[in-house]
Formats: sequence, structure tokens, C-alpha cells
Amino acid sequence: MKLPEKSLALAVAISVMVLIMGAVGYLVIKGAESSRSDIPVLGEVPAFDFIDSSNRHFGNNELHGKINVIDFFFTSCRGPCPIMSANMAELYQLFKDEKRIRFVSISVDPEIDTPVILRDYASNFGVMDDRWIFLNGAIENVELLSEQGFHLAAEGLPSMHSTKFILVDDKGRIRGYYSGTDDSSIKILIRDIHQLYHQLQ
Repeated sequence: MKLPEKSLALAVAISVMVLIMGAVGYLVIKGAESSRSDIPVLGEVPAFDFIDSSNRHFGNNELHGKINVIDFFFTSCRGPCPIMSANMAELYQLFKDEKRIRFVSISVDPEIDTPVILRDYASNFGVMDDRWIFLNGAIENVELLSEQGFHLAAEGLPSMHSTKFILVDDKGRIRGYYSGTDDSSIKILIRDIHQLYHQLQ
């Protein structure tokens, strides 16, 4: 039976509305998923040039091509540093098979933390390769990198250093800050490392 012209027009209009609503709903859901999964770009790591525990130069260019987790510490610290380094060691072991994930610890007490001291400290945490780098640089350059590069407090070093872990992607861009002493924050960091790593594939 042939539908009246008005009924046919109404049916077509309803069908079009359903299609539009479905498309809008799909876009909203995808947008929400994207907003939950996208890790923002918070800035770029500026130029720096320090020395590692093997007396080799290590700078911002060495961050490129790898996912990096960076922190500031000092070896004689009796405050948060042991917890931070223990958490970094767990990350180091967790990603032991991933050569494109690196951990970088920058000393805020460079006069004491010579390359030899840093090498001994690394050994105490089971570091066997260059996936975890320990750096020594002039204190004024460390302060500059912390404050102007990573936008973290650097007054009253060494004791008043930041306890943040900083996630830096393979292009040298800052992607996140996480508490280096809080387990729940470390879990979020692990999730974000996985996400950035999969984007390398």
C-alpha cells in the first residue's frame, strides 16, 4: 500500500534525524575517548649538556628517539630520594626489555655526586646498562633546567628539590608530571609510558 505523501516525508525526516543523532553520538563518544587517552604536550626540554657516570656527555639531543622518565635527586639525600630511586628502579626493571624507554636522574648536589659516586649509587640499584642514566652538571645549569626547563622549584638545593617524575617523549617534549613517591601516581605514569611507547611502533 502506498503511503500518503505527508507520511512518507515524515518517515524520511525521522530516518534522517536518527542517522544524524547516531553520527553525533559516535563523534561525541570518540571525542570523549580521545580526551581521556591523549597525553598533552606541556612544553619542550631546553638545551642542556651534562656528564653521566661514565664521564660521557649527555644532553637534550640524547632524549630524542626514546621515551624518557626524568627526576632530580642527590645520593646523600635522607628524605624522599630513596623512595624516588626505589620507584625508578622498579620502573627500570618493569621495562627491562624495552630499549627505547630510558630513565634519567639528575643530581642537584654535583660537587658531592661525582661520576664515581653516581656510578656506585647506580650499582646499588642494580643498574646494568644505559637505560638508566645518572647525570652531573654545574649547579647553576641544574637550577636553570629545573626552573626554566621543567618549571619546577629549585630554591634551596640540594634539599628542596622537586620530587616529580617527568615524562618526556621521543621528540624531547614534556608530556606529564607525576609524584615520585606516590604509588597511585606511578601507576598513571606506567599507563602513560605504555601509551607513548605504542605510538612509537
